[in-house]
Amino acid sequence: MTNFTRPLENLGRVTVQSLAGIGHAGMLLLESCYFVATGWRHGQPVRLRMVFAQMRQIGVDALPIVALLAFVIGVMLGIQFIAALSEFGAQSQVVVAVAKSVTREFAALITAILVAGRSGSALAARIGSMSVSQEVDALAVIGIDPVRYLAAPALISMLVMLPVLTVFADAVAISGAALYSSPALNISPSAYISQTLTLLTPGDVGQGIAKSLVFALLISLIGISTGFSVSGGAEGVGRATTRAVVLSICYIIVADMIFSFFLNR
Repeated sequence: MTNFTRPLENLGRVTVQSLAGIGHAGMLLLESCYFVATGWRHGQPVRLRMVFAQMRQIGVDALPIVALLAFVIGVMLGIQFIAALSEFGAQSQVVVAVAKSVTREFAALITAILVAGRSGSALAARIGSMSVSQEVDALAVIGIDPVRYLAAPALISMLVMLPVLTVFADAVAISGAALYSSPALNISPSAYISQTLTLLTPGDVGQGIAKSLVFALLISLIGISTGFSVSGGAEGVGRATTRAVVLSICYIIVADMIFSFFLNR
């Protein structure tokens, strides 16, 4: 009977661990919101200096790589849509196809995956290293709440900077598509961008920003909760970093699928 029940035991164990992880992330979110809203009343304010430092690390430092990837994505979409739509004599629809696919889907998704690999892993590694070296316990001993000190600034910074990076990626990707597609469409790049701005609606850009807010929440909570739950020394930190990146990307793609299903029906 052991051979038959072991898969069920493993499934149950994984399910319980997954539910415990979701509960832990939820409590971190509630505690972070509590400290942001009322921490200053109890002598535990969220320091703006730490928030700005996290914003620089998450957002400003990521601008070059986001610009490079967004530009490449824009050129790639221009290539693909020109090739596909020319078969039906619909080259004039390239502008709207690129604009809506970038703002609704690709900019938010690619930016979130990049930030998950760059900043989500850094969050997990930093907090995990502090947990292993008992620095988190030391913070609690001297009266500094670890969630207020480590989690809340990262959460606020991610929620602010990921939508900003997404809008930046929108602009760069559309510019890349304009540089490639405008000669094929016999228009100037400025005319291409002007036509794009005419065809886009606030809802198109808003859809990408709404996705980026959810992605920011997922990346930060997964990175932070994974870091706080690290055990096993340096090897545990490595496993936690890998786990944070993999889980973040998986949840981002699943959330993006759910968004696309409900927002494009």
